[in-house]
Amino acid sequence: MTTTVNTKSVRHRRAGRFFLCLAALLSASCGQMHIQFGGEAQGTYYSISYYDRHGRNLQHQVDSLLQAFDQSASLWVDSSLLRRLNANATDSMDDILTQLLTYSQRISDYTGGAFDPRIGRIVQAWGFSFRQQKEPDSASLQEMLAAARGSVAATDGRLVKECPGTELDFNAIAQGYSVDLIAAMFDSLGIGNYIIDVGGEVIARGSKPGGMPWRVGVERPASDSIAAPVVHSIVALRDAALVTSGSYRKYYERDGIRYSHTIDPATGRPVQHSLLSVSVVDSTAWLADAMATAYMVMGLDSARRFIATHPDGPGTAAALFIYDSCGTLCTYATPAFETITLKQ
Repeated sequence: MTTTVNTKSVRHRRAGRFFLCLAALLSASCGQMHIQFGGEAQGTYYSISYYDRHGRNLQHQVDSLLQAFDQSASLWVDSSLLRRLNANATDSMDDILTQLLTYSQRISDYTGGAFDPRIGRIVQAWGFSFRQQKEPDSASLQEMLAAARGSVAATDGRLVKECPGTELDFNAIAQGYSVDLIAAMFDSLGIGNYIIDVGGEVIARGSKPGGMPWRVGVERPASDSIAAPVVHSIVALRDAALVTSGSYRKYYERDGIRYSHTIDPATGRPVQHSLLSVSVVDSTAWLADAMATAYMVMGLDSARRFIATHPDGPGTAAALFIYDSCGTLCTYATPAFETITLKQ
């Protein structure tokens, strides 16, 4: 199976574009049943393929997990716990949000603030959430930046915010974490050969029959948000996650200026550089997700310096950068990423 990896989707725009099928497909292979199913979740698609000697169809369990996840961490669900926390309607934290905050703070410290979940108000102000697209004025932006720098902590099941105006946005890590949760469920059921794709965030375990690795496609950055996807490269994925973050699908244009959905936490403004997409391979999807976003904030040169100075750090071994150089699409891949890239 080849799955096309894409960037974070615009709400509903890509729902169902790449997933394998809505109904379960079953076939026998080497004494195990091959099961495939897909659906819609988190405003996008999901697609799952696995081998199980018991022939269990886990679509109901997956749908239930994803629905519960949205009720906790989605900014698109009005009644979600995250929306209520941001509105200061409650301070109660659940296990999902506590873990997302812990992971986010870890990556924020690790990347020197290139990744930061506290910029929720700023993301919304630029129109990359559920509010109208517009450029915030300077005074409003400075006020929101001040709020985004207030400390937050989960203490005894409660969210403690230094500044009441701080709003959290876990979109750059939540989808990857939901993939990890599905994978953990499969692992607990003794299913060792599977591939899970939620909106282009992929994790694979084991292999296909005959020991063949799962094949995952990385999308070539498109010229606009509606262009048909084209595979740039194919990766052999085994016991690892692959996530791509990019600026070429989710953006808007106003007065001839293209505004990327990737916001630099240091300035509160959309990034302006030549980097179009970053793909990261690591052990977990949440980590690959967060690091791909951090690299998109850094830009190519700073990201390469970060990798060079953190050779044994998480998210630095296998990464692919696709960037624009005077109108030409160019790539930089770390040696570890090159070793898993297949010839087309």
